[in-house]
Amino acid sequence: MSTLPDRPNTALLIIDMQKGVVAEAYDRDTVIANINALLDGARSAAVPVVWIQHHGDELPQGSEEWEYIPELARLEAEPLVHKAYGDSFEGTDLESVLARAAIGRLVVAGAQTDACIRSTIHGAFNRGYDVTLVGDAHTTDDLTQWGAPAPEAVIAHTNLYWRFQTAPGRTASVEETSAVTFSA
Repeated sequence: MSTLPDRPNTALLIIDMQKGVVAEAYDRDTVIANINALLDGARSAAVPVVWIQHHGDELPQGSEEWEYIPELARLEAEPLVHKAYGDSFEGTDLESVLARAAIGRLVVAGAQTDACIRSTIHGAFNRGYDVTLVGDAHTTDDLTQWGAPAPEAVIAHTNLYWRFQTAPGRTASVEETSAVTFSA
C-alpha cells in the first residue's frame, strides 16, 4: 500500500532513546517497557529494527548524553543511523538502509514526540512510506515553561491527528503496543 514499488516489508524504527534525550521524559519507564515489547515482537517476527541516534550541540557524538539508554539493547546486526536533524531521513543514509531491506512500512517509537518523532513520521509519509505511530511508545519532555502544552497533551494530540493523516496510496495509523503487528 505504500507508494514505494516492490517494498512489501516492515521495519521498527527506534528514534533517539538516548540518555540526554529521555532523562526527564514523560512516562519514561512505561515507554521503555513498551519499546522493549516492540523489540521482542519485531525480532521474533524477523522484522528489521533500525536505530536512530541524534547528535548536535547538546548531544555531542561520543558523550554520555549521546549514548543510548542501557534499558534498550541494540543487536550488532541492527542498523544504526546517525542524524543531525529532526527528520531521520535528512542528511542520513536511512533511505538506503530501508531500500536494501525492501521496507515500505515503518512502525515508529521513541523520542521526542514534538520534535524528531513528528518530523520523521511526516518525512516518511511524504516520501511514500506507510507509517504506524505506536501511541504508547513515544514520549517528550515537559516544555510548559516555554509555552508548550503538557507532555501528555502533546502525545495525545500527536496520536489524534496522526490517526487522520491521509494521502494517496499511503496509510497512517496509531496503534498501542499490544495491537502492533509486524505484517504488511
